[in-house]
Amino acid sequence: MPHKIGFTVVSSSGHEDGFSARELMVHAPTVNGWRSPRLCQYPQEIILQLVERCRIRKLQLLAHQYMISSKIEFYISESLPEYFSPYQSERFQRLGYVPLSDNEKTDFKARELKSVYVDAVGQYLKLIFHKNYVNRYNLYGQVALVAVNIIGDPADYSNDSISSTSREKLIDHYLGIKSDDPALDGTYLGKSDSISPLDDLAFDMYQDPEVAQIIRRLDERKREAVRHERYDHAKKLKQAIADLQKVVGERLGRYEVEKRYAVEKEDYDLAKKKKEQMDEYRLKVYQQLELHDLLDAQLLIRKPPELPLGSVTDTVSPQRSPPGHTDPRGGEPQRAEPVLEDQSVDPTSAEPIVPHQSSPLTQPTTSKEAFSKENVEFLPYDERPLPAICKQMDEAVAYLEPEVTEEDIGDTPRTGIPGEPEPLTEKALREASSAVDVFGEALVSGAYSRTWSYREDALLVVYDKLMEVSVNTPKDDLRNMLRAAVFLVRRAIKDTVSSVFQASLKLLKMIITHYIPKHKLGKLETSHCVEKTLPNLLSRTGDSSSRLRLLASAFIQEMALCTEVKPLQIVPVHLVKPLKPNSPTHLAMSHVELVECLLKALGTGNSGFTINNVMKFATGALEHRAHEVRDVVLRIIFDMYRQHRAAVLEYLPPDDASARKTVRYKTLFEGFAKIDEKLSEAEMRAQRKAATEEAEKQNKEEIKVLQGQLAALKETENDVQAEEVRVLCSLLPGYQVHESPQAAAVEIPEDLSSVVNYLDNLCIFCGERNKAFTEEGLDLHYWKYCPMLTRCEHCKQMVEISSLTEHLLTDCDKRDNFGKCQRCSEALPKEELPKHIKSRICNPAKPENMANHCPLCHENFPPGEEAWKSHLMDKDGCKMNHRRTSPMNKTVLLHPGK
Repeated sequence: MPHKIGFTVVSSSGHEDGFSARELMVHAPTVNGWRSPRLCQYPQEIILQLVERCRIRKLQLLAHQYMISSKIEFYISESLPEYFSPYQSERFQRLGYVPLSDNEKTDFKARELKSVYVDAVGQYLKLIFHKNYVNRYNLYGQVALVAVNIIGDPADYSNDSISSTSREKLIDHYLGIKSDDPALDGTYLGKSDSISPLDDLAFDMYQDPEVAQIIRRLDERKREAVRHERYDHAKKLKQAIADLQKVVGERLGRYEVEKRYAVEKEDYDLAKKKKEQMDEYRLKVYQQLELHDLLDAQLLIRKPPELPLGSVTDTVSPQRSPPGHTDPRGGEPQRAEPVLEDQSVDPTSAEPIVPHQSSPLTQPTTSKEAFSKENVEFLPYDERPLPAICKQMDEAVAYLEPEVTEEDIGDTPRTGIPGEPEPLTEKALREASSAVDVFGEALVSGAYSRTWSYREDALLVVYDKLMEVSVNTPKDDLRNMLRAAVFLVRRAIKDTVSSVFQASLKLLKMIITHYIPKHKLGKLETSHCVEKTLPNLLSRTGDSSSRLRLLASAFIQEMALCTEVKPLQIVPVHLVKPLKPNSPTHLAMSHVELVECLLKALGTGNSGFTINNVMKFATGALEHRAHEVRDVVLRIIFDMYRQHRAAVLEYLPPDDASARKTVRYKTLFEGFAKIDEKLSEAEMRAQRKAATEEAEKQNKEEIKVLQGQLAALKETENDVQAEEVRVLCSLLPGYQVHESPQAAAVEIPEDLSSVVNYLDNLCIFCGERNKAFTEEGLDLHYWKYCPMLTRCEHCKQMVEISSLTEHLLTDCDKRDNFGKCQRCSEALPKEELPKHIKSRICNPAKPENMANHCPLCHENFPPGEEAWKSHLMDKDGCKMNHRRTSPMNKTVLLHPGK
């Protein structure tokens, strides 16, 4: 069966400081991998030596997110040249190459895992990296490889397996057994050449190394159980492997990455918190595995048999301490060095550190013993549990199996406060003096105990005491009891153990909804409870545990909406305090979600939420670094805009080009446009593009329509010319008119040919004469240049400017949309007409016999047709006529009688 092949790095062409090729020998979530030197020459190469001569079946490469080689070539060899020089590269046989994606689609945020199936035998593998893809992040033209994985068989075993497989297929053929029979497809008895998912590179790169080793050991035990037909045990192991792989390993791997990132940022408080979370969670898992008898001596740490059991008596509870093994010196017990069975301890190894059952020479020990102070000193530094974890072994609670409860794991009774909790320190006594005066030192010491069950039971006892208090108790005593209980609740809310935290919420809810109303202590005490506990509750909404985050958020919502707290408006006012842009993502996310939910439930009317404080909070939170937080804030602003519209816009920058340069404000204003049922900028661009295409399509149709109109104008022009010729001829002697049966025609003498030529190349509207005024030239002149004509924007017809108002009111296709202003006599859209009439800012028109009124510039000028020409064509005429030109070559037509 092919499996993962170990290797060492023999040589590389170079590397950047801190990114050696030897990093490729380790597979873990936090590895850096190899990185080429800055501004290096290509190609770059790495040579790997396998642990033995192997038949390679599969190669896996995990590329960097932006330092990406355009392609990687593979070469294999049985032996290594004495000198790594180009002229000896023929010793390597080329297998081929794989191209890599440039990663632009993921915006350089994802890593590509490339798997290559090969069939080659050798012991040396050479990787050649070609020139990098160019992108904005790779400033120095580097290539990088995060991890490489080799899967195959030993060369001799591979040959034997081939012949064995052939024999098995031959036997199956004669027995009539199909190789694809689903009944023969099992987890263990599968194909001999199948590859285990545990050998895949993705498994090691996203799993905690320690948990990955445990999963592999459990998988071996599962296959052994199947071999011995212990199917119930195999099923149990299969479920444990699934839980460890999907939940535990990936979670611990994520914690490790977050811890390393915090160390790089020098945020040592966060790094310490992640370390504590990893140690505590790992202990819970190991205790749960031991509880279900899923770990055996092969997986466990044991003490050398020659050391007495008394070496761990300082950490074992009195009930389970075996007699007769005390230290003869009467002082500190002896220290035991933990070792793995059949394996030596390697300080750099990632072997699991788990509870165990010791050898027959010693008594059985507990998980608490396995992780005692004596053992911790022999662990690698990164794997040592913190002292607080060592002291709280009995607090571990695991949830791998749904049917397992906390009562099955706890070491102390759960009723009352059994035993003697450790006494209070001087500092704790001073801090909790008010609570000690009310509830006694024994109860408060339980609340301060390092054992989680004592802390939980102390809160439950306080709960019972407050429930049993008589209504006849003096008010001062009731207030003292209340304030002492709130003090303990404040401390318990910060507890990392889930059951203690839930007990504190139960007690706080009872105080607010039952104790204060029952004894009529008033709003002052309710305010005291809420103000003292709300900050701690809000801090728990940023907890790393999603379960605790949801509990804290749900409780805050319930508390804000209850009848006792809602009128005080404390929670809304506290929630809208400014949010820091660099606040933790979980905390900020819970914070804005609380504002969103409560804003919907309470509104902005007499609830503590106002337009001012909500919008100031939202505009500040809009600058947060996490996009998930900004998305929720956008929803809050949109909800506010739906209700208050213009009032919301006062707190935002104007909707202009500079604001839309930022993506968040661009998204914001596009959302406003959708709410207003207007088109967003992107939709407007698409609409303009579609309109342009539509205009191009309609262009030919419009030209045809215009040509028809110009033809009609041409016909009118011909009629006018004929009439004028007739008038001119009537003034000259010797002309004659002959009537034909078909039509009357004017017969022009030869000496009048100059009159006909006079009317050629002449525009009848503006009087301009131009040799280019042929039939097509006049059409173009009318359409684009004649200063006496204009194009109706609504029906696209060419009309005289002097009759534009009449056209819009009577002839235009859109005439139903226009009305006439009685003051200025112009045509206006009906939706604008009331506002126009009300404003009374238009220029009143005079009677037609006294003055003409221009529909373009709205000015009055002298009456008559010639006045229209002067107004529309002169240099000092209508300023709004864009066709108006300088002195034109125009000829005034002669009229009869002039």
